Amino acid sequence: MKNLIFLLDVDGVMTTGQFLYSKDGKDYKVFGPHDSDGLNLLKNKLAIKFISADKRGFSITKKRIVDDMGFELAHVYEQDRFDYVNKNYGFKNLIYMGDGYHDAKILKECMFGIAPNNARKEARYVADFVTGSNSGEGAVLDACLEIIRKYF
Repeated sequence: MKNLIFLLDVDGVMTTGQFLYSKDGKDYKVFGPHDSDGLNLLKNKLAIKFISADKRGFSITKKRIVDDMGFELAHVYEQDRFDYVNKNYGFKNLIYMGDGYHDAKILKECMFGIAPNNARKEARYVADFVTGSNSGEGAVLDACLEIIRKYF
């Protein structure tokens, strides 16, 4: 399908959602190894973009999403997401993947909403598709395979 956008939250979708702190602050996030396979299957079929609300860990996220994988990333606080998505993308051609309380409103409004298996219940209940895998453990690969099945 033409003009589709796949917008993904990062923490709790691409990562396990855990923040690993040392005495110096937030040092690490856990990204799964399989999700980039799914994104590579989709990258020539639709636009793929990411958002993250994690200001302190944004440099970690940027390293993985932008520098290593080559995707676009925006910093958007959770409470601002709905308006940001509406203004920048709209909901008509949007596939959205999120895991949190604030993501539920977007998941409900978008064309096709996806939540990881271990997402907050508010997100899972309104999602059109809930992955078999948990976040950071192949949930994005599951989502990509479902998008290919459904739209391509």
